[in-house]
Amino acid sequence: MGILSGNPKDEPLHYGEVFGMWTNLATNNGLIAAYQTFYNHSGDDDLKKLIEEAIQGMEEENKQLDRILKVNAIGLPPAPPARPVARLEDIPVGARFNDPEISASLAMNVAAGLVACSQAMGMSIREDIAMMYGQFHTSKAQFGAKVLRLSKSKGWLIPPPLHVDFPEKS
Repeated sequence: MGILSGNPKDEPLHYGEVFGMWTNLATNNGLIAAYQTFYNHSGDDDLKKLIEEAIQGMEEENKQLDRILKVNAIGLPPAPPARPVARLEDIPVGARFNDPEISASLAMNVAAGLVACSQAMGMSIREDIAMMYGQFHTSKAQFGAKVLRLSKSKGWLIPPPLHVDFPEKS
């Protein structure tokens, strides 16, 4: 049997897989801290629930990424400390992120995460890594749909120019 046959977990990681997982973990660590700050700035309860869901999702991803990197003797990236809870009223109005900005940031990060997951799946030669990123991708796509729905229902979504001048059908 060759080095890439048998149990995928016994196969070595290639450098692209290592870099992808390490970068994913570092990005999640930074986003968790940012989203904790967003939570403090948000005044909308529905948005706060989505922020909590995003944080929980990234923490779940991090558990899987941590485990794989540690088993393969890869040093973990640094993580910023958790942000303290703050009262919205204590944040000066001019210094606050507003809810539409927070929602747009969530949507932007989900879109970037979907691309990163697709890239990780495409470069993986270990089936377990590709499948893990397939699961991450599915979760992000579902979360992105929730963000889009909320943004539309709250009137926060600013669409690009809409094509409403249809040619006449003959």
